[in-house]
Amino acid sequence: MDTARVINDNGAWCWFQDERAVVDPDAGVLVAGSIAAPEGPGGDGRAGNVELTVVDLRSGATDVVVLHERFEADDHDVPALWRRRDGRWLAVYTKHKTDDLTRWRISEPGDPRTWGPEQTFDWSEFTGGRGVTYSNLHELDGRLYCFARAVNDDPCALVSDDEGDTWAYAGKLFTRPKVGYVNGYTRYVSSSSEPARIDLITTDHHPRDYNNSIYHGYLEAGALHRADGTVVDPHALDADAPSQVELTTLLAADSVWDGEPMTHCWTVDIRRVGDEVAAVLLARHDTPDEPEDAFGREHPVPDHRFFYARLDEGIWQVRQLAKAGHGLLVHENDYTGLVAIDPYDLDSLYASTPIDPRDGAALKHHEIFHGRTTDAGATWTWTPVTENSTGDNLRPIVAPGDPGRVPLLWFRGHMTASQHYDCEVVLLDRLR
Repeated sequence: MDTARVINDNGAWCWFQDERAVVDPDAGVLVAGSIAAPEGPGGDGRAGNVELTVVDLRSGATDVVVLHERFEADDHDVPALWRRRDGRWLAVYTKHKTDDLTRWRISEPGDPRTWGPEQTFDWSEFTGGRGVTYSNLHELDGRLYCFARAVNDDPCALVSDDEGDTWAYAGKLFTRPKVGYVNGYTRYVSSSSEPARIDLITTDHHPRDYNNSIYHGYLEAGALHRADGTVVDPHALDADAPSQVELTTLLAADSVWDGEPMTHCWTVDIRRVGDEVAAVLLARHDTPDEPEDAFGREHPVPDHRFFYARLDEGIWQVRQLAKAGHGLLVHENDYTGLVAIDPYDLDSLYASTPIDPRDGAALKHHEIFHGRTTDAGATWTWTPVTENSTGDNLRPIVAPGDPGRVPLLWFRGHMTASQHYDCEVVLLDRLR
């Protein structure tokens, strides 16, 4: 088994920002964003740093660059990264709904270790001062979009026609009455080889507030489409944004799988290769009579399930993938270790789970397993990436940018909240 190496001794990330890590294949450099916590090395003096770890994949040399010191100790603040055509890097980040600013910085050409001044876009005119969260950078029809959760806590977007030098409000993607904390949790994917379409999966609300379903659609030629190509909104991001329930339902709340009802769905990951799209989804299998896991740890939701979905020629095939185990945090029932799909190989993914997918055995900690399918997700072969760990291995990422390698990142340690964790960022880099 290959050994992962630590590239940052204090860091973690949420999963609703992308790309959180990117490879520059020409320079042989990996850049990964993370947020430092007070429990890790550096303590309160480093807590909340928005950090980029820059790894020279040829020499192994590693540098940690601070984009914003003591910004906010919250893993939701991790930056989204974009490689510009002029060789500069763009990093965009927000606080976790505690102010209305999207912030960005632009690097020197070809040098993600040296950055220009921080700039800001103020959403308050549109949000009424209720805050903004998340950054997702995707190109569509020659324009760069930054998708965020903003107006009415719905998915919204900024747009740039100069690759991030300046930004303007583009509009709302969806709209609906708010239930509980926020509205839909959306994951996005685009393809650098075909930047004319952005696919997305989204929920109704937060799964602790609502029995979510998951929906799929895509943006193309200025319109919002269902999976089969029918148009939902001919003028996407206009003032009359539709509800996400008008999209294609990918995983329905209360649907029954192998005799077991699944509820409170959540989005995990989505990737696109050519004309095919794959997604990983999460749902609860509520077991009220079993408040503890196999090690006696109490969790309100001890049994989550990962699902794997594959879109081919407008039709989704959805199958159970693996057990995701108990909720990662007692106060966040639906946080799990998550799954990352290989951005260049939809038959390959990496799952973090405390349940061994090979035999269903309970594990003391979340471990990473590599899954591979030869039948579009009907069956999987599993290989452990980590074993017998002393802490949890969480939220894997396969960084895109170089189709010739598989840069697998995750963070490991102990997490008690999105604002409190003692975790280190590790990298396992392999050539294909």
